[in-house]
Formats: sequence, C-alpha cells, structure tokens
Amino acid sequence: METLKISPTRLSGTVEVSGAKNSALKLLVATLLSSDPIRIENHPNGLLDIQIQADMLKAVGKEYVMENNAITVTEPGDLNTTLNWEPEKSIRNTLLMLGAMVSRFGHARVPYPGGCKLGERKWDLHEQLLTQMGARIWTEGDIICAEAPNGLTGTDIHLSFRSTGATDNAILASVLAKGTTRIFNPHVRPECLRLIRMLNKMGAQIEVHSQERVDVHGVERLRGTTETSLADNVEALTWLVGAVITDGDVEIRNFPFEDLEVPLIFLRDSGAKFFVNGDSMIVRGGRPHPVDICTGPYPGINSDMQPLFGAFGAFANGETRIIDLRFHGRYGYANEFAKMGVQSKVEDAYLKIMGGSKIHGADVTAIDLRAGAALMLCALAAEGETTIHKAWMITRGYENVAEKLAGLGATVQIGD
Repeated sequence: METLKISPTRLSGTVEVSGAKNSALKLLVATLLSSDPIRIENHPNGLLDIQIQADMLKAVGKEYVMENNAITVTEPGDLNTTLNWEPEKSIRNTLLMLGAMVSRFGHARVPYPGGCKLGERKWDLHEQLLTQMGARIWTEGDIICAEAPNGLTGTDIHLSFRSTGATDNAILASVLAKGTTRIFNPHVRPECLRLIRMLNKMGAQIEVHSQERVDVHGVERLRGTTETSLADNVEALTWLVGAVITDGDVEIRNFPFEDLEVPLIFLRDSGAKFFVNGDSMIVRGGRPHPVDICTGPYPGINSDMQPLFGAFGAFANGETRIIDLRFHGRYGYANEFAKMGVQSKVEDAYLKIMGGSKIHGADVTAIDLRAGAALMLCALAAEGETTIHKAWMITRGYENVAEKLAGLGATVQIGD
C-alpha cells in the first residue's frame, strides 16, 4: 500500500481491535528459546512487521503456519544462529533475537536493528546487559555478533532508564542462563507481563516485583505452549480519537481498558465522550479540548500514543502542548500536519500545536508508523481529500486498516 487516499468522514459503526504488534513480536521471538511447537492466538497475521518477524524466524530454520488469527511455530531441524537478512529490511526485534539465540546456543549474529527512526535509538543497553551476563559482543560491518561459549550467567542488571526493549531482552537472555538474574529499574508494560506469562507457561521461573525489579531463575530447557497476544492498545486509542474528532458514533470491540487507564483520563477530561459496555468502548463523539501531556513509562502515556494526541489537539480550539521524554525527535509529523494547515512549533522541548485552524486535505507522507496513523486521523476530519504517501508504514502496526476504515463508513482508495 504505497498511497492511501481518504475523504472526510463521520465515523460510524463497529470496529474490532486486533492483536497487538508490540505484544505478538515479543512472543514470536520467545519461540527461539524452545524446540517444541508454540501456538500464538489473537495474532495479527496481516501486519507487515509480523510477516517480517515470522520470515526472520524462518530464515534461521523455524517453520510457521498462519491461520484464523493464529500462528503455530515449529522447529523441524537445527537452527542457524546467523540471521542472513538485509539490514535495511530488518526491524527492532533483531536485538531480541540476538539475546534469545545467544542464551540458548551460546552464539548469534544478526543485522543492525531497523524500525521507525525516532531520534536516537541506540542498542548500548542491550550490549551492556549481555556483556554483564558473560557474552562478548562485537560488530562486523552491519552485523552484530555475540558469543558466550560457556553459556550466559545470571547477574544483577541495573538499567540506566526504563527501557522496554532492554527489559524484554534481559528476560529473554536470562531464562536459560545459569543462576539468577535480577533486573532492576525494568519497564514492566502489559506486553512484558504477557511475555513473562508465556515464558512461565513454557517452564521459566520469573517473578515480577512491581516496577522495582524482575527476578529470573535460569532453567535448563523450555517446552512448547499456547499463548494469546494482547489486544492492541494503540489501535484502540486510534479509533477512539478518530470517533471524537469526526463527531462519530463508534463501538470499539475487544478494547483493552486496563492498559489505557491514564490516556483515557486525559481524553475524557479533554472532551471525549465514551462509556463501557462489556468488552466494548462506545464513543459518542465529543468536542476536543487542548491537551497538555508528557510521555512516560507505563501506566503513563506511551511515546507511541503522542502523535494521536497531536491529531486530537489539532482539532481543539487552543494550544496543545506535548513533550516526549523518551524520543525527543518524534515531532517530525508536525511538518506533515503543516501541509494540512495545522500550525505548530517546537519550543523548550515541547511540541506546541495551535488548534482551531482550518484543516484541509493535502499530499502528506507517513514518516513512521504512528505519524502515519496521526495523518490518517487528520484526513478523516479535514476538508477535502488527503493522500498519504508511504502508507505501507501504517500497515506495520494496523491490521486491515483500509477495510476497517471502510467498515466505519470512510471513503478510502489504495494505490500501489
């Protein structure tokens, strides 16, 4: 999907939230820790990033079958611990594959991580934690190499900040390590808890002590299991914002209420009208008011969510202020907003959006996944048609997005 053309629409109808990319990707990597079959349900098979991750597993010797929103991963023979993959087509998960494979086999080689360009996304924490556990890390061109001939050894890992990826990697690397690993200052998000639940079902021994630390007692082997991916909290929030700014009437099924407590408070206080009906969120429009948010660790507003709040603020009368403490360079979407008439400026690390201006359709570009989603939202409430280029970015995290938009009454056209 190279382009996505959207005409303004009042969203109305029912939409179901798919399994979360950020949950399913971790669970897929965890299949590298066992030779037994593993099945993951509520799996977003239609996502580009999911297809890439599944094919990366196949590239090292795994096999998979996707059917009916589920995937079954098997290991028919010995794995190749060198991931032969074009670096420019990789995703951030190559770092997690490195940790999992060096934990199980004592050596691994993967390409540099890819994914969205969100300011500085270094991998030094991953290098540090694997080194602390006894691995030697080096690079050869675009390849990251690791070896631990005698296996990894449990230790105390103190993360310098609450990194989601480093927390996940420390857990994946330590489940088969010798002894106990204690991970201090972890970022224990719902997706991390689901990963831990799956690993414990596979025979791991992991204890979570709130956000203080995670204790992992190494075991010799892990078995197969069946697990379910979480519902996608960012997708759920996207449909909620879309319903509000278009003054729509939308039922969002499979809504992960518990994972969105803080964002929902901000949206309700800022004019969104919604109520709970079983596992559904009913959104009855509302009138957007300016928001003033700061991203932060769970249960706060995740960095992935802030572009959605930017779209919300674009249709509010007054100044919205957003500060992203995790990825300071994640305001690039404001330049694309400007093409649609949205006025903004970056000042003192804040993105300030002056809402209330006339917003019109335009030719814009999805510079990353969440930026693309924010442009999609603006297009739904703008005057005139909007064409989003590099729309494939959106399909990295939104399953069947064009079909879901059409199901809510939107007029969309896909171009290759």
